[in-house]
Amino acid sequence: MKTAFPLLSTLFTLLFFLSGCTPKPYSYPNYAIIKPEKVCQPNRENIQKLLNQYLGKPYIWAEEGPNAFDCSGLTYNIYGSMGVTLPRTACEQAKVGKTVAFKDLTYGDLIFFGSTNRHSRRISHVGMYLGDGWFAQASSKHRKVVISSFDKEPRYKKRIKICKRYMSEDERTFYMNCSAPLKKMKVTSTLYTTPWKPGMNIPRKAVP
Repeated sequence: MKTAFPLLSTLFTLLFFLSGCTPKPYSYPNYAIIKPEKVCQPNRENIQKLLNQYLGKPYIWAEEGPNAFDCSGLTYNIYGSMGVTLPRTACEQAKVGKTVAFKDLTYGDLIFFGSTNRHSRRISHVGMYLGDGWFAQASSKHRKVVISSFDKEPRYKKRIKICKRYMSEDERTFYMNCSAPLKKMKVTSTLYTTPWKPGMNIPRKAVP
């Protein structure tokens, strides 16, 4: 009987440890922020490669990939996968980087949108510029990652609030200066939370 107590104690300790490492089941919306693993060097060729992998992936609020995204989750993931850490939300992403004029945009710059009210500075959406008036976005309207055009959807141009650049044109300099205090961002991993995965239900409401 004396040997039973150490064995039971060891078993309970092991069960407690294992239960502590069990990821929290997915629940919509999952506001846990998962930091992407760096998989490539920061350059515009790799931005395009990452984006090509994500086109057509579903739009799901609060997701940052790799299987589903919201608007800022897409930009957070693409830059994060190159080792460039951006804030998680669109309004926070707009606080860092170098402000550029719309006419000076280059591939990989981010465009931040709000309402068509020119007096409003509130940011509610972000897309990534691709050149020649095209931009990529995780669209709540289309419910997936798509490529859009300012010419075909001119209303987007009326919604632009600010444009930001994080990587210089020669890809040697990074503009990560802050124009305002950033909210603290707590990140986690798939050890503790479960992101949306293929086979799970897609929520009926794009925005909860």
